[in-house]
Amino acid sequence: MTNLAVKANKDRKLEQKQTQEDDLERIRQKGQVDLAFSLSNITKVYNKDQAALSGLNVSVNEGEFAFVAGSSGAGKSTFLRILLGEERPTLGEGVVLGRNLRNLNSFARTQLRQDIGVIFQDYKLIQSKTILENVAYVLELRSIAKAAREKVSYQILASLGLRDKVHQFPRSLSGGEQQRVAVARALITKPKLILADEPTGNLDPDMTYTVFNLLLEANNCGSTVIVASHNIPLIEELNRRTLVLDKGKLIGDFSKVRQ
Repeated sequence: MTNLAVKANKDRKLEQKQTQEDDLERIRQKGQVDLAFSLSNITKVYNKDQAALSGLNVSVNEGEFAFVAGSSGAGKSTFLRILLGEERPTLGEGVVLGRNLRNLNSFARTQLRQDIGVIFQDYKLIQSKTILENVAYVLELRSIAKAAREKVSYQILASLGLRDKVHQFPRSLSGGEQQRVAVARALITKPKLILADEPTGNLDPDMTYTVFNLLLEANNCGSTVIVASHNIPLIEELNRRTLVLDKGKLIGDFSKVRQ
């Protein structure tokens, strides 16, 4: 790489950093320092005829618990992927945990994801690791000592009814059991933001309430929790803020679904 190219690359990185700082300063001046995230006119288009999200405007405060409701294809999963930095918006502005989504480079994206716990619909477990190792792995990446990370991982797995499964591999578990492992992994680091994509889709009613009690406990400890779900009875029972999506558009934002 020539000296000129190196200088141009450095200038570009400095410009990106300055843009992020300017955006954050504007947010501070508006008194929005307590926002977990703020999205303005977010649009995500996968092809010319299909907008997965269209003109989305929504803000969620730190420490909130909110549902994202809507039928299959409404845009719930895309919404979560935008917050995670996994998808880049086609149009619009967004700040998540103080980071501008427009300017996320690979390093900034990694930093953002370290502050987010994710419960994926398809689990995303590491097949070559045991259940205990899957959960403990996120602590290993944070340089937590082996004995300490295995102890806390065992405790959360036991609370989810997996005490006897900790040394098994994902392929030997049912879908519901793998879902519980995904929940444990998402909560183990006590993240600032928890994103849950249909976290109880494969669980029986008793385990559904166990999982939601853990999510509520995490929320009470300060984590912001966003749950994508089409389980309307459960949404109504918990009676938390609910964002309603339909064909990629936000058609409702209710502080409570029942008054």
